[in-house]
Amino acid sequence: MPFMFLRESVQAYRERDPASRSRLEVLLCYPGLHAQIFHRAAHALWLAGWHLSGRFVSHLGRWLTGIEIHPGAVIGRRLVIDHGMAVVIGETAEIGDDVHMYHQVTLGTTSSERGKRHPTIGNKVIIGAGAKILGAITVGDGARIGSNAVVLQPVPAGVTVVGIPARPVERVPGSPRKPGFDAYGTPVEACLDPLLRDVESLRAELAELEGRVGKLVVRAAEERTGS
Repeated sequence: MPFMFLRESVQAYRERDPASRSRLEVLLCYPGLHAQIFHRAAHALWLAGWHLSGRFVSHLGRWLTGIEIHPGAVIGRRLVIDHGMAVVIGETAEIGDDVHMYHQVTLGTTSSERGKRHPTIGNKVIIGAGAKILGAITVGDGARIGSNAVVLQPVPAGVTVVGIPARPVERVPGSPRKPGFDAYGTPVEACLDPLLRDVESLRAELAELEGRVGKLVVRAAEERTGS
């Protein structure tokens, strides 16, 4: 079983990271993979009731990789933690299969209560760098979380969300998502087009306001001249 985990994980890194040159390079030089190896040992200790030992192994993994995964978290198969530094995965977080996350991602909580308080991430989700997913919410299969997004509400399957707080982005009519991988969880056209439309709308409103102010200035000048 450990050999199967390593083989699948190394292959996942090879397929999704064009910078990788060999399986040996992934095995020796990828902290995201190392963090998962520590987590598997820590999680086994945690399930056996050896909570302090599990936390200590988890702490060693954090110290060596810069990635903090609580030993109570449940992680599926073929997770890729790209770059990895400053990733935090909380105690009751659950991660599905084939998830891809970047550095500085937080799967955190908004509650100090015990029980389920961290997110549940579906299969084939991409989480961009710096994204924060907070609370006992669900991110559906195939969803995309844009870089630096702060997610406080559930995300339906297949939806891309960006911003603070995160909200779904509209795609250009007639241009469905391309099959394949969206790096950093943020298709460029899906984010820029709504922003450009907002800018154009603001420009139109500004032009209208300038026209109204101009008319008021002319009217005031006419009234002063008439008096």
